[in-house]
Amino acid sequence: MHIGQARITGEIASAARALASNEPAEMDKPVRALVGAGSNQRIDAMEQDENLLPPARVCFRVPGQPVAKGRARSAPLMRGGKPVMNGAGRPVVIHHTPEKTVHYENRVALAAEQAMGGRPPFAGPVHLVVEIALAIPASWSKKRQGMAAVGLICATKKPDADNVLKAIKDGLNGVVWVDDCQAVEYRISKKYGASPGVYVEVMELPLERA
Repeated sequence: MHIGQARITGEIASAARALASNEPAEMDKPVRALVGAGSNQRIDAMEQDENLLPPARVCFRVPGQPVAKGRARSAPLMRGGKPVMNGAGRPVVIHHTPEKTVHYENRVALAAEQAMGGRPPFAGPVHLVVEIALAIPASWSKKRQGMAAVGLICATKKPDADNVLKAIKDGLNGVVWVDDCQAVEYRISKKYGASPGVYVEVMELPLERA
């Protein structure tokens, strides 16, 4: 038998004995010593892959009925019961987000902040998963409620999934990521659930950013 083959056979036998006796095996020696110098390049690549850090990832749930992002409302700025005018003689118009949307985005930010555990926002491109579970209407019959709970009735009623997504993304700004433009991959679903809420998962992708 070739000397190299005999050595590898001996190492395998040593490993088998070690497994049986719970003793350290000779196989614990560096892999490079067993395969020879001819495979150095492939082993270097393997070792490099093993040393890669796992992708940054966070997941959490926002409990309660999901809320769609409302449209910003515009109104003239009032002072003393009269509209404030600008230099051109036109009323100054202010824009504000509906209070319901603000409260929901704050809840999203709080849940995200707790899940991040003090980590800084992700800086690179991310993959975003949003699973929306709407409350099953209490007015439905027990049969329809049961069908909805197992996914046999689709959630084709409002809120729209994309508007809930907007509220979730805005709530994550400055907490999970720097800006929602970093979300380049999406997986989103909307269904009925016995426990309404939104499951959110964000994973930083091992790709270059622009």
